[in-house]
Amino acid sequence: MGKLIPDYKRIYNDIIVKEFPEKKDSCQRLLQKESLSVVDIMELNEKIFGTPDREAFAASQRHRSFRKKDILKILDYQKKNKLNNIQLASHFKLSRNTVTKWRKNFLI
Repeated sequence: MGKLIPDYKRIYNDIIVKEFPEKKDSCQRLLQKESLSVVDIMELNEKIFGTPDREAFAASQRHRSFRKKDILKILDYQKKNKLNNIQLASHFKLSRNTVTKWRKNFLI
């Protein structure tokens, strides 16, 4: 039996309906997708709650995990936009070491 994955579409939809109905239009494009990637979840989170302060951001970074398809999507974004590891890490708020490790494990 595989890992159970939270239904992020339902979670974020409930949050928007109950707490932030004024942000429904700006999030509608993402919520209409068949499934949400980690990048989509990060974007939704930022649209709904805004940019977190430094302390909250540091705490949430420790608990993020990425599936292989999400990692490949991020690395594909790097290739399409011709970004180096530092630029990609900055864009997705990752560690440079994480990006380097992903490139070694998934592209070489």
